[in-house]
Amino acid sequence: MKLFRLFFVFIACAFAVTPALAEKPILTIYTYDSFTSDWGPGPAIEANFEEVCKCDVQFIGLDSSIGILGRIQLEGDNSKADIALGLDTNLMHLAKQTGYFAELPTEISSIINKNSSLPINFEDDVFMPFDWGWFGFVYKKDLISNPPQSFSDLLDLPDDMKIVIQDPRTATPGLGLLLWIKSIYGEEASTYWQQLQPKILTVTKGWSEAYGLFLDGEADMVLSYTTSPAYHLIAEEDDNFDVAAFADGHYLQIEVAAILKNAPEPDLAIEFMKFISTPGFQQVIPTTNWMYPAFNTELPEGFNSLFQPEKSHLFDSEMVAVKQKEWINEWLQSSTN
Repeated sequence: MKLFRLFFVFIACAFAVTPALAEKPILTIYTYDSFTSDWGPGPAIEANFEEVCKCDVQFIGLDSSIGILGRIQLEGDNSKADIALGLDTNLMHLAKQTGYFAELPTEISSIINKNSSLPINFEDDVFMPFDWGWFGFVYKKDLISNPPQSFSDLLDLPDDMKIVIQDPRTATPGLGLLLWIKSIYGEEASTYWQQLQPKILTVTKGWSEAYGLFLDGEADMVLSYTTSPAYHLIAEEDDNFDVAAFADGHYLQIEVAAILKNAPEPDLAIEFMKFISTPGFQQVIPTTNWMYPAFNTELPEGFNSLFQPEKSHLFDSEMVAVKQKEWINEWLQSSTN
């Protein structure tokens, strides 16, 4: 009889607890796959936010920043995402045109205006920055003693030296390079692309594949970020990696997050957006996403030795939305000629 009563009490408790667990809110965030990886910022940020929200954070990793927007466009108003995290300024206007993103509350806009550590003034009513950096070509110092100091120098590399880049249709670094060259060469960009073709080993779909080829010794230089050497210096204690410092300037990337209009958990999404500006998010970024934090936080040792471009290039996102297809077609034609 006692065993029966204990069993009855156990079953009753189980039924009492289960609904409470089921009611735990879920925050769904679409981002790029490297953000959610074991070595990326996702796991730590998830744990840090769950401590304060008492919710379940679910990061959905997609193949690229461009893939995030594509997924939201495909799902439309039926998207399960509360937040898109990982678009950049080049995609902001295009994303707004979909009509799927909500305006930021005034309190979040105020946070951006007061605490941003971006190198430029950032004002937007939909998107919130979370990290930033410059695109650059990474090389190994023991293999290249005289790195190129401009795009012109890149053309003058020895014939047997190759670079690997990413496709601007599928990868934000690839799009960044397209805009970087366009910002410097303007109407002559097509000519420059034609001249650069013999130096390009291959064009990959995403950043990870390109960087892997570089690390495997298949290419001498890789399109990446000026912060990439910090990973090797801090995580691997290897100071053999550097970025080619271009006198004609580097293209800036600012990564952003936004709330979807039909977010299943809009209040929780707002709380997460506020959390982005706090140490629980920002302190994770430098040594996991290997970018500069968008809000004031102390940088780890190693970042102070990184190359800082004197000149930054950045197109207005509306200009990119209008011209992107035209410029990509120009690149495609130049690549096949």
